Amino acid sequence: MTISNLGDELREVEVTSYAELVLAPQAADVAHPVFSKLFVETEHLAGLGAILATRRRRSPTEPEVWAAHLVVVDGQAVGKREFETDRARFLGRGGSVRSPIAAVNGRPFAGMVGAVLDPIFALRRRVRIPPGASARLDFWTMAASSRDEILDLVDHHHDTGAFARAATLAWTQAQVQLHHLGIDRDAAGQYQRLAGHVIYAAPMLCHPSEIIESGSGGQPGLWSLGISGDLPIVVVRISDIEHLNVAREALQAVEYWRMKQLAADLVILNERTSSYVQDLQIALENLVRASQSRSQIGEHRPPGHIFVLRADQISPEARALLASIARVVLIGEHGSLADQLERATETRPSRRVITERPTVISELRVSRPEPGVEFFNGLGGFAEGGREYLTILGPGQVTPAPWINVIANPGFGFQVSAEGGGYAWSVNSREHQLTPWSNDPVTDRPGQAFYLKDEETNDVWSPTALPIRDETATYLARHGWGYSRFEHSSHGIAAELLEYVPLTDPIKISRLTLRNLSHRSRRLSVTAFVEWVLGASRGVTAPFVTTRIDSSSGAMFANNPWNPAFGKRVAFADLAGHQMNWTGDRREFLGRNGTLALPTALASGGRLSGRTGSGLDPCAVLQTTIAIAPDGVVEIVFFLGDAEDEATARSLIARYRQANLDAVLAEVRGFWDEIAGAVQVTTPDRSMDIMLNGWLIYQTLACRVWARSGFYQASGLSRS
Repeated sequence: MTISNLGDELREVEVTSYAELVLAPQAADVAHPVFSKLFVETEHLAGLGAILATRRRRSPTEPEVWAAHLVVVDGQAVGKREFETDRARFLGRGGSVRSPIAAVNGRPFAGMVGAVLDPIFALRRRVRIPPGASARLDFWTMAASSRDEILDLVDHHHDTGAFARAATLAWTQAQVQLHHLGIDRDAAGQYQRLAGHVIYAAPMLCHPSEIIESGSGGQPGLWSLGISGDLPIVVVRISDIEHLNVAREALQAVEYWRMKQLAADLVILNERTSSYVQDLQIALENLVRASQSRSQIGEHRPPGHIFVLRADQISPEARALLASIARVVLIGEHGSLADQLERATETRPSRRVITERPTVISELRVSRPEPGVEFFNGLGGFAEGGREYLTILGPGQVTPAPWINVIANPGFGFQVSAEGGGYAWSVNSREHQLTPWSNDPVTDRPGQAFYLKDEETNDVWSPTALPIRDETATYLARHGWGYSRFEHSSHGIAAELLEYVPLTDPIKISRLTLRNLSHRSRRLSVTAFVEWVLGASRGVTAPFVTTRIDSSSGAMFANNPWNPAFGKRVAFADLAGHQMNWTGDRREFLGRNGTLALPTALASGGRLSGRTGSGLDPCAVLQTTIAIAPDGVVEIVFFLGDAEDEATARSLIARYRQANLDAVLAEVRGFWDEIAGAVQVTTPDRSMDIMLNGWLIYQTLACRVWARSGFYQASGLSRS
């Protein structure tokens, strides 16, 4: 990083690096991030100013891995080096990389090392730059298979000339690779751009939504072609030998990616009609043989295969499935790779820059408990005779970790924190998540959210502390047996959100009650947001999720046919039939580089497009508009659920639109009162009585037996 002082005064600039550590296979990190991080230890080398990290091996056969991070300053450094390896201390509870508390409050780093539970690399240096001068900071991140190797790397790069040496070597290596492939820098740049479409599924270079949806199916449908479906797939469609160059470019791109350790399957589809003349097929096969006969650079090559298929020799179902699940589709008739990438850029939605207000967490303040609250600890205590746990988050207050409630019946449920984060599942809390599960104790990112917007002033807020928090307001959360209730007053509106599930049906009921505290009529829009997963990991399932508005019920349906175990199930989101606007495209709602704290669609004031289908970044955004008279009250009901098929989903939605939701809640509370009241224990310790006479019984049945899920782990439903 080179920083130049273009002004007339001496400047001091503070530069801080930040990187989150994994040191493990991606699958392990996705499955259980917190558990995976438990085995990482950090240390600081004061003499070299470097941070080291290693993963404790869980077995003798597990490979050893070490990483290091250091900064070298070429210029006038001021003050001492600062470092941090504890993510919670750097970001702050409830903070984010956009506004880390370590940058907001200006305090020196604590310099925590060791088994910090949530490890990062963070280094800070301050440089003094005279007018017209520059300073350069070289940040190095490196990895090795032993401590001695990593120390040698640190020592070798700990001088101002190391960057020039490394840059020269990297340039030389790149030239060797390009010469080996017979390509130039422009082609390499195109392959890099194309890789972005392979890694991050986007609609610009794949088939239209109608084609994707019509051919959708399960992963086993590819196995007859010899394709596993475990890797991203690039399809090249060729119907004329004149367009052979597109296939050649795709082969070179795949080989280039393999040099960079990026794995993908390439399928070249010969679409020429059946004939005795096989010139195109022969030419394609020769291209592939020539590509594979080239000597390989590098010892460790990622998986990935090349398939040359004749369209007239595979079933229509298999062709349709390939068209449906391909991350990238290149068509020979559409010109060169550069032409097709350029057209994709032209159709990309424009980027809207939104300025997000930083979250500033102040010093901890002690809230005053309500009358009757027992064992209040400054943030929360037991209420309603021990049947509820009340959390009071005043200005600047956060719980030390997410305090959650697990709400479930035998086949469906959700968990929700005091701030409003959490996730929902159906049938299996690990394998069939409806919204994203997160066990991040720092950020507690929600997969479902509600937004309120004043249509006159354009103010946007949420009824819970997440995703938009008013730092001057107080948020109340009441976790009870089988329900959670949230209370918050802001912008002249008192909001109460009540959430629960029935005793048997796979549906989450959210009832948002709004009271107008002002002396004028208010016109508000209410927006419900759901981020679909429909599997065990959103990164895996997102390219295959299809959304649509059901013509019969008006609800938004979503399904993931790629998952064989749950492919026929239908998830749904519904504002009790009152949705007026909607979208199934998360990119449209949040905006490029947008966040849940300030979605572009709400900040811009535009109307939701009504776009749904396949090949999108899947979500459900449903919106309605209400008018509230002074001191008036309006209730908005939102349903999130999952069913065996579309007919069952329609039946479930219709039944709960007409149901007495108060009676449903009374049935839930009555069930838990009966279960918890079956055995009553009286001891000299009131706190033990509260836990034994309700909460331990509730958590055992709802969390461990039914949900098999909590904040720390989602293990799925046992079928034994």
